[in-house]
Amino acid sequence: MSDYLQVSTAVETRDAAVALARSAVGARLAGNAQVVGPVVSVFWHLGDQGEGEEWQVLLNTTAAQYEALERHLLAHHPWQNPQVTATAIVAGSAACLEWLRTSTGEVAPGS
Repeated sequence: MSDYLQVSTAVETRDAAVALARSAVGARLAGNAQVVGPVVSVFWHLGDQGEGEEWQVLLNTTAAQYEALERHLLAHHPWQNPQVTATAIVAGSAACLEWLRTSTGEVAPGS
């Protein structure tokens, strides 16, 4: 697995998205977050196809912080069973990745 991840979830309102992003970054579980939206989602839910407007929350974190970030998102998310997924960041500038590592409270290897 990559050492760095982009984690995605979505909520119903901009205010809920910003609150979720702010709480995760404030807890140092993510180095940063972007709120994107509104976006249109088409999905299956309880056997029916649905469509709705959502706000996407993209959070950048380290693999070491993923489990704690997932727990945080699930505990603070307004939905009972939200989508929380992670995509590996396979490349990035060295300075950016170092910033992400230190922003999540991790220490340099060998420190």
